[in-house]
Amino acid sequence: MEFENSLNFAQELDAKDPLRKYREQFHFPKVNDKDVIYFTGNSLGLQPKRTQQFVDDIMADWKDLAVDGHFHAEKSWWDYHERLAAPLAKVVGAKPQEVSVMNTLTVNLHMLMVSFYRPTKTRYKIICEEKAFPSDQYMLNSQVKFHGLDPNEAIVEVKKREGENFWRTEDIIATINEVGDELALLLIGGVNYYNGQVFNMKEITKAAKDQGAYVGWDLAHGAGNVALELHDWGVDFAAWCSYKYMNSGPGNASGIFVHEQYLNTTDIPRFEGWWGTKKETRFLMKPEFEPMPNADAWQVSNPPVLSLAPYLASLEMFEEVGMKALIDKRNTIVAYLEFVLGEIDNEVQGSFEILTPKDRGCQLSVFLHGQGKALFHYLMDQGVITDWREPNVIRLAPAPFYCSYEDMFRFGQILKKGITKNLS
Repeated sequence: MEFENSLNFAQELDAKDPLRKYREQFHFPKVNDKDVIYFTGNSLGLQPKRTQQFVDDIMADWKDLAVDGHFHAEKSWWDYHERLAAPLAKVVGAKPQEVSVMNTLTVNLHMLMVSFYRPTKTRYKIICEEKAFPSDQYMLNSQVKFHGLDPNEAIVEVKKREGENFWRTEDIIATINEVGDELALLLIGGVNYYNGQVFNMKEITKAAKDQGAYVGWDLAHGAGNVALELHDWGVDFAAWCSYKYMNSGPGNASGIFVHEQYLNTTDIPRFEGWWGTKKETRFLMKPEFEPMPNADAWQVSNPPVLSLAPYLASLEMFEEVGMKALIDKRNTIVAYLEFVLGEIDNEVQGSFEILTPKDRGCQLSVFLHGQGKALFHYLMDQGVITDWREPNVIRLAPAPFYCSYEDMFRFGQILKKGITKNLS
């Protein structure tokens, strides 16, 4: 498509956008009495307007039914989480029985490591990307120490090449082959939080599995953003948060994926609790654990339905739209944002460097050479909600559910004005 950096052109794109009606279904913060331009769906998605009713329904059931809400509410609480499995499976490319919702992201990664990081004297190493999201680094280091190992020996970080801002798939595969039969686990963020790169999960998974290792993916920035085929790729496990592109609310419940080959079995190590035991016998209070035949076997406690309600509301929208439509718009709106940035860069004789490679989702990470944090504050004051990463990097994530092409144009004009004011 031939783009133009003009208001009319942006509005024409919006008029043709099949998802345009969904913008009105989200609450936008306001700055100077105007809806903000919201670029931080990669951190916290906006609230869908329908969410309130889902939460209110549970509050009303709690008020009117009290404990009977577990079984007699319209959406009974004891199996509330099961309503999320089928739509969530479509988002991540799984079978419904391979998906469950529980806890929060890092908690779930720890829980899954019980099953999938079982080091031996000869097979004990973990491969991850350099400068992984800090919570993943802390989790991996603590897991390795828990097993009595030295993180400096057990954790192998794949580095970017000198002078490059992205990882090369061939370098990751070369590292996998080099570690060889010492490799116990590969665990990487499927979409890097800093530069927005989407890793070639299919090829990397195959390479690690060929070496006899388990493979897991942290999909915090992937779920609801990129095309995933976790089952077909043979991924062993994955976990993701729900509050970024999936718009379920701050710190909300996490999703997990466990490949079906590990389901309905008692011989896999796992931290267990009563909500993972069979529904049919759960309330008999038997001393023996009988695992659910699906990923719910990894659940420990009954899920918090007040947290699941916003997630279910959001998944209803994903069901209506489908990942293909979201990805189609994502590709176009990110390309338009990149075009606008290039046009503004030329007009102000600036020096923008896009750190995000072409393997990308919603996010563009932009290095603003020669610009200080004052420019970021100017953007925020003008109602452009983005985030800052040292040094001089802003992350821009135009989520397709609610961002418009006009937003991209208006952002460019605000950015141009901020730079010409010589904020540094």
